[in-house]
Amino acid sequence: MAAPKTLTALAEEKTLHANFIRDEDERPRVAYNQFSNEIPVISLAGGTNEEAKRREEVSKQIVKACEEWGIFQVVDHGIDPDLISNMTRLALEFFALPPDEKLRFDMSGGKKGGFIVSSHLQGEAVQDWREIVTYFSYPIRNRDYSRWPDKPPAWRAVTEEYSEKVMGLACKLLEHLSEALGLEKEALTEACIDMDQKVVVNYYPKCPQPDLTLGLKRHTDPGTITVLHQDQVGGLQATRDGGQTWITVKPIQGAFVVNLGDHTHLLSNGRFKSADHRAVVNSNCSRLSIATFQNPAPEAKVYPLKMRDGEKVVMEEAITFAEMYRRKMMRDLELARLKKLAKDQTTDADGKVKGEATPLEDILA
Repeated sequence: MAAPKTLTALAEEKTLHANFIRDEDERPRVAYNQFSNEIPVISLAGGTNEEAKRREEVSKQIVKACEEWGIFQVVDHGIDPDLISNMTRLALEFFALPPDEKLRFDMSGGKKGGFIVSSHLQGEAVQDWREIVTYFSYPIRNRDYSRWPDKPPAWRAVTEEYSEKVMGLACKLLEHLSEALGLEKEALTEACIDMDQKVVVNYYPKCPQPDLTLGLKRHTDPGTITVLHQDQVGGLQATRDGGQTWITVKPIQGAFVVNLGDHTHLLSNGRFKSADHRAVVNSNCSRLSIATFQNPAPEAKVYPLKMRDGEKVVMEEAITFAEMYRRKMMRDLELARLKKLAKDQTTDADGKVKGEATPLEDILA
């Protein structure tokens, strides 16, 4: 069955279309509203200025969270609650538009930015249960306003301010990590050369069979640092043991969830974790999240900036971020292909089980 152009109509159906059904081992076992308090919540009050003692306290909390999880929440971050509220309201208004209005910004055909159902990663067999609108906001010269929604009318002005404030927050957080590595506070930001920012607004409609699918499959972000605002519904989940156990991140009014990406993991020589996360959905109500991905320029060099005594380097060679991203995407697609191969080996043309499945690790060996 062909993928739908939007999920609006499917949200009211009784059963899930086959192209959204995940394999058994990928399906969620922890509910969207089974909240955990394990993810650190850090107040930035007084911690982003030069008040030395308070700044040191905040830095210790951020570093500990990045070493243990690669994900944490921040409150008292200084971004106007009204701005966050306006951005959320406009996003909901966009996704409430008729399908034809949203599809004016369809991302098909290689367009950089716009509206799409599920993921734009080619070759994926199973789709995520989400709609997204996405576009680049930094560097400013790369903005293509033709790919930004023109409805609701205030979208552009609010998004520009929101993007600016979140970029500032991300850079402040990276200062703490740079200093923890024994570097100048601008080191991580400067390693990006010309940091770009991609806004991804995720809308997860209510789902008829949420136990069979995911809003967003398990992954780590490739970039430097992601700052995410989520509503109060719940659905963001994280793991730090390779996916054996998952926790649902408790939504906090006005907070931002901060994820470190693969780029920072490598620049820190593995000291800071790349957040391993996913999104689950539910049958009761829709959910909205707004992610801003701060990434290095394509030509930025990826290699540890500093190593502690006795550490082994986690990379064999320095590569560009563009090459790092390419390798990550190819690896993900290859793993998906091999998993499908392992699954296909167990069934015949009629879909009947033929025998024991070949373990994926044996195929990869």
